[in-house]
Amino acid sequence: MASSRCSSPDDDGYKRFTDEAQQNYGSNDPAANSLDEMGSRSSLSREVDVGNDHWGMNYHEAAIFLEEGENNEKFDSHPRHPAALPAYLLVHNNWYYGLDLIASLVLLALAVAEEPAVADFTLPVGIHGTLELMALGIITIELFLKLQWTGFSTIWKHKRTSIKAGALLIMACEALIVLIRQESHFRVTRALRPIFLVDTKVCGNVRRFIRQIFQSLPPILDMLGLLMFFVSSYALLGYYLFSDHHHNLYFKTLPDSFVSMFVLLTTANFPDVMMPSYASSKWNAIFFISYIGTVLYVLMNLMLAVVYETFTGIEKDKFRKLLLHKRKACKLAFPLLVSKQNPDGIKFKQFSGMMQYYAPRISNRDVVLIFRQLNASGSGSLTSEEFFGIYDAASLRWHLKDPPDPWFNAAWPPLRFVCRAARALVLWKYFEHIVYVLIIGNGVAMFIRIAQSAQSLEESATMFSNSWDTYLFLSIFLFEALIRVIAIGWTQYIGSGWNIFDLGVTLAALLGSLVLLFNPTFTVVVILRPLRLLRLFKLKKRYRDIFGTLVLLSPLMWSTAVVMLVMYYFFAIIGMELFASSSEALKNCCVNTTVEDFFKYSANGTTAIGYYYMNNFGNLLSSGVTLFELTVVNNWFIIMDAFAHVTNQYSRIFFMLFYLYTMVVLTIVVASVLEAFRFRIQYKRQTSKRDEEQMLLEEVRVEWNSLISQVQDSKYIDGLRTNFVPGGVTIYVGKRRRNREVLQRRMYMAEIEKWLVEDEVLDRGIDLREVAEGILDSRLRDSTA
Repeated sequence: MASSRCSSPDDDGYKRFTDEAQQNYGSNDPAANSLDEMGSRSSLSREVDVGNDHWGMNYHEAAIFLEEGENNEKFDSHPRHPAALPAYLLVHNNWYYGLDLIASLVLLALAVAEEPAVADFTLPVGIHGTLELMALGIITIELFLKLQWTGFSTIWKHKRTSIKAGALLIMACEALIVLIRQESHFRVTRALRPIFLVDTKVCGNVRRFIRQIFQSLPPILDMLGLLMFFVSSYALLGYYLFSDHHHNLYFKTLPDSFVSMFVLLTTANFPDVMMPSYASSKWNAIFFISYIGTVLYVLMNLMLAVVYETFTGIEKDKFRKLLLHKRKACKLAFPLLVSKQNPDGIKFKQFSGMMQYYAPRISNRDVVLIFRQLNASGSGSLTSEEFFGIYDAASLRWHLKDPPDPWFNAAWPPLRFVCRAARALVLWKYFEHIVYVLIIGNGVAMFIRIAQSAQSLEESATMFSNSWDTYLFLSIFLFEALIRVIAIGWTQYIGSGWNIFDLGVTLAALLGSLVLLFNPTFTVVVILRPLRLLRLFKLKKRYRDIFGTLVLLSPLMWSTAVVMLVMYYFFAIIGMELFASSSEALKNCCVNTTVEDFFKYSANGTTAIGYYYMNNFGNLLSSGVTLFELTVVNNWFIIMDAFAHVTNQYSRIFFMLFYLYTMVVLTIVVASVLEAFRFRIQYKRQTSKRDEEQMLLEEVRVEWNSLISQVQDSKYIDGLRTNFVPGGVTIYVGKRRRNREVLQRRMYMAEIEKWLVEDEVLDRGIDLREVAEGILDSRLRDSTA
């Protein structure tokens, strides 16, 4: 894992492991690195002579512990023997992560080429079968290597590993059978292929979101049970009230009644389902109104409230567990970095040696600054409590505080004059106001263009996105971006998300205009020019809160998108296996039913609503579109009724289960959005702008003589002369990203102190009831003060 930040097995961590006997870590003096100096010896060290270096394996294992804490991996999968390390490093490597991801994506993509296949992508059985076995082979190798250091008993202990191993075995056997028979069979197990994608390194957050879904299921299932009770009760009542109405086809039988009331839960068939009964008696409307009021406006909203409350607790608990898991990783790494001479602190040479593995791309300057930032006591060595901040400190991005010269100070004198003028213009207090006026002017020009009459859509699009005013405003916006870059430098410019957005949409709009110039029929590019108007929403606080919430939600939205795609793939495969052969039967089906008109087909054209035969499971792409229409739920029962007519009535179970599954996932998504927005609002109310700036910034003051005393390595010091002032004092500022984890640490400060005390208590084996009564050992109070 420590080598996961490397580019290949032949560099960084892997090379350091294989060449450990030839390298000297932390000091130029071999005697200083003897076994007698080490406070604790790594379990990964080889049995070599005392004269050789041993600190390297300590640094390496400490970095592995930190990586496991950061990635929230269980420590029982930690390598415990030198022979396990090569396999561990090979699997935890960026190249293998990419290979694993590609193999998983290939497996998913094969559904496009397998029968029933998309017409233009059909592959012979021999080709897609061989590709499937190759992809499964890559994933199997990864699993086999993992078992080399975790042990084969892990298959039975870890659910994720056991599920993955079982799926691999089944799919490999099926792929072999397909190759032997040279034809596909009923393979619903293909729906399990997303398991391999979810298990990749890239989808770590997706796994956590899926875990949250499962943790939220108990209250959802309770509410679903209550919901289904009311649906069934009203279905029974509706059957006895309306089944004898000859013109009412919705309640003819008890199953018809249940299906009608289940669909009414989504309002897709309202008021159609009510009108026959309403025509018999106006009082029958009470039945339907009471049903919708009870299940839709009361129970469904109660479900959202229950899920929201549960999700809020789960989100806080997830943060607590990750925090304590990282703390545990630091506790495991700390003994590997201390010496017998200084058992309570980590010296700089051990810290820098560990950072070579944990973050090999971080410069020596940043290593010094991270160490200084952690060492708040100024003692020259990190205590265990100070070392616990390594994850936060390693994420800081450093720059000089009040640099003596702007970035352009050494430029050619005439260019320097231009840069100073640009800097003065950008810092002018009315500069931003002028930019907003120009954006408004761009909006007015667009409104005028769209209001003008045109002979065709192509002419209208050209007037809107390819006129003289388009190029005028785009040129002005590009000039504004250039002025900002000249004034503050490219690095500082791209440090602002709004600057990246402004430049991106301006370049996109310019490219769209050029495309429209050569291809007037490509009218879709008209959407690019109005995007710059989004900058105006920044002026209002409510919109800033919304955009801030979107930033916080961006990791969750990515996880949600993957979960939805995985769910679609799962149901699409099942749908193809069950209904692919019935796709053609949908044309002109459902005669003498309430949905007959939706499936009327003619080679010369259909009716205005007769295109529903296209909602089928003929291939993966068609299945995805059909499932999306079911997700929207508008007229979804028409598709369900058609498949029930051309196959059998039990096919309704597939569509009902899909609706319930999407309802559960989307309810959790809505709850997460509400929780994130509430969290941000509470954070804004409790934190002033000044407090937030102080929270996001860390200042480190480095005096040159103290730096020499700290590093004690002349070669290392020589490499730092360009970053610090020899003989003087240099001040750096480290900036954190404004992400959810940083804000949570601010919001949960009181809870974090309580969690840390409880964790310390559990580690020491003290009864929590004694803690509640205030009976704590004085050593514990001192260590947690």
